[in-house]
Amino acid sequence: MTTAARRIDQPSAPDLTVQRLARGALSSVDVAVSTMANIGPAMSFFFGFGTIVAAAGVAAPLTIVAAAVVIALLGNTLTQFSKSRPSAGSFVTFIGRTFGPWAGITAAIALISGYIIAVAAVVAISGGWAHTILLKYLSISIPWQLLTAIFSAGALYLAISGVKPATNVAGFFFLFEIVLITVVAIALLIEHGGSLSLRPFDPGRLHHGFSGLSLGFPLAVYLFVGWENSAPLAEESMDPRNNIGRAVFSSIALMTITYVVMAYVTVVAFNDNVSSIVGASVPYVDAAQSVAGALAFFAYIAGFTSIIGSLLAATNSQSRILFSSAREGMLPAAVARVTKRSKTPWASLVLFLVVALGLVYIFGWGTDPVVFFGEIATLGTILIVVIYLIANVALPLYYRRFHPDQFHLVRHLLLPAFGALAIGYPLYELIKPGQPAPFDRYPYVALGVLVLAALYGSYLNARDKSLGERIGSVIADAE
Repeated sequence: MTTAARRIDQPSAPDLTVQRLARGALSSVDVAVSTMANIGPAMSFFFGFGTIVAAAGVAAPLTIVAAAVVIALLGNTLTQFSKSRPSAGSFVTFIGRTFGPWAGITAAIALISGYIIAVAAVVAISGGWAHTILLKYLSISIPWQLLTAIFSAGALYLAISGVKPATNVAGFFFLFEIVLITVVAIALLIEHGGSLSLRPFDPGRLHHGFSGLSLGFPLAVYLFVGWENSAPLAEESMDPRNNIGRAVFSSIALMTITYVVMAYVTVVAFNDNVSSIVGASVPYVDAAQSVAGALAFFAYIAGFTSIIGSLLAATNSQSRILFSSAREGMLPAAVARVTKRSKTPWASLVLFLVVALGLVYIFGWGTDPVVFFGEIATLGTILIVVIYLIANVALPLYYRRFHPDQFHLVRHLLLPAFGALAIGYPLYELIKPGQPAPFDRYPYVALGVLVLAALYGSYLNARDKSLGERIGSVIADAE
């Protein structure tokens, strides 16, 4: 065991050995598919597009294109960090190495909290959507709370079984989802072939011009949350310094195409009628229902496979950040335990999903799952987007400090600067005053989490002066 390894674990782990994950288990295709499954295009689009249309109007597809540009800017930041220091800690590693242990600990608590809250939304909607399908097509009424527990237990079992099989299952659900989305899209295009036009891409069709784009664009950004899924899988990826970036940009490109197609066919199917789209419960499903009942069934199943794939992929990836933070001493060492055979972080997986399910049961038991999904996902997104913003600020400082010979004006300064500015606007839209309840309380809740995270960071950093050496010390492709 190396001296560095002893420094990593002695302050926080009982066995003086670095817990490593299953290195090289995932190909670049595996990582990319997992990332897209995490995004969950059907799930995200079903519950988000109506609001985008309300803000942007008929030309809502343009807001998706604008959002994709912003996500690509963020993708550059993640890619550049991963080329230098690929790590299961993802943004926690990048921020901690740049700004020091206090910032790293604060980022860890804030990001993990944001992810658990956001996954709680997916946990809730998994049972809620299944309940709707069973009731609608089989006249069977099973409480969504019970279904949610069943799906969470299934996701936990698969995730603990190994990163490769879990990723394969998430990938299967994602591919099945894409096939169903495509079938529905083609059927809608054929049904409305006589009214196809380029009006959904006409800037003149935006509500009040640029203001419509500016209102719809932040909402479209949230469709892509999960794009960063690949970074925490670095330790289990082949050639992580290159494959993380490939997965990030290929996922963003394919998801952009998927969303633009879904947006276009939805607008066309509703004959450019904004009021009808906004008034629909789930516009894409309602559009399919208007053509044929079987087509609507396909849409419902696409939503279900999307939700389950996202639940599994998100749990798989985001629990790695929890594991990495514990391994490096920012959280109790017990959370960093891995299975002997598959080298999966079982303790962090259990903690991650149990807390998410607890949030659902405590705060969403008597709430409609669809309503709860939109509300709690917004709270989680605030914390996640704050970390996006800080990471963009960190990139130029990191490269100037650690790799001054590799510093590139465009990749390491201009693009992250534009990324910080671009993601700052959606963040402002989430926290600005005057929002309806309960969204008006979420900025204060998020601020409370950040304050507690900062206080915990100050306490832990004062107690353990070796944290600065340990944060980000376990590099994915290093021995």
